[in-house]
Amino acid sequence: MNHIPVIAWVAFNLFIIAMLVLDLKVFHRRPHEIRMREALGWSAFWIALSLLFNLGVYIWLGRQAGLEFLTGYIIEKSLSVDNIFVFLVIFSYFRVPPLYQHKILFWGVLGALVLRAVFILAGITLINSFHWIIYVFGAFLVVSGIKFALEKDKEIDPEKNIILRIFRRVMPISDQYDGARFITKVDARRLATPLLVVLLVVETTDVIFAVDSIPAILAITRDAFIVYTSNVFAILGLRALYFVLSRLKEIFHHLHYGLSIILVFVGIKMLLAEVYEIPISIALGAVGGILALSIVLSLIFKPKPSD
Repeated sequence: MNHIPVIAWVAFNLFIIAMLVLDLKVFHRRPHEIRMREALGWSAFWIALSLLFNLGVYIWLGRQAGLEFLTGYIIEKSLSVDNIFVFLVIFSYFRVPPLYQHKILFWGVLGALVLRAVFILAGITLINSFHWIIYVFGAFLVVSGIKFALEKDKEIDPEKNIILRIFRRVMPISDQYDGARFITKVDARRLATPLLVVLLVVETTDVIFAVDSIPAILAITRDAFIVYTSNVFAILGLRALYFVLSRLKEIFHHLHYGLSIILVFVGIKMLLAEVYEIPISIALGAVGGILALSIVLSLIFKPKPSD
């Protein structure tokens, strides 16, 4: 499994690039507000494509690899839900017109793919070079999971983003949107539009989430191909899922606690790796069970209406 042919890596990345180009240049060539029906359709498409690829991994690399991909995909997909709720806050804060939200998410996803590839390479290199680092990652995930649960209602202030503050010193920013443009001209001066500012905040926010999600999947497998491809498919479906959950965010109010338990679980799995290797089938069942239970509890115990 650790000797995936170079041609497989090249073919996979070419396929992803082709899908992104098709998405941007054909299906979303003209900016438009994404409605629920379209969002559900795209979500179903990306999930089906991910499961089809999972079947290919199962046939090509065997049962173990297939289960590892599925478990990693579910973990990354679940953790991406929290990204979505943060994006909602960011879009609301900057009053991003619904017409241009897909463009932000498209370029945000593209940047996330590059950043995740770097994080994955760094994580696997560290584990292979310094085996004891798995205990650091494991402890980090347990602490992150606990912190994750305690900070459910923590407010996010994009203005505190240090990258944004530095950017404002380097480049002047326009007060108004200029359609879907990232750069505009005002009195012969080039200015960054608020759309570029939002993209910058989204990209830097994803780096923070990657710090949790990459160690989480490394607790499931250290096969670079499985880690990378499961991450990519989870991220690719993020845009469509955003437009679905943005309209259903109040329904899944207990999901946050399920995600924190998943982080703690995979952290413990990593800490116990040398003592007892939790079978991937049990890990998959635990992650799926926790996720399902948190969704069921969200549907049963609805939040009290605010006064």
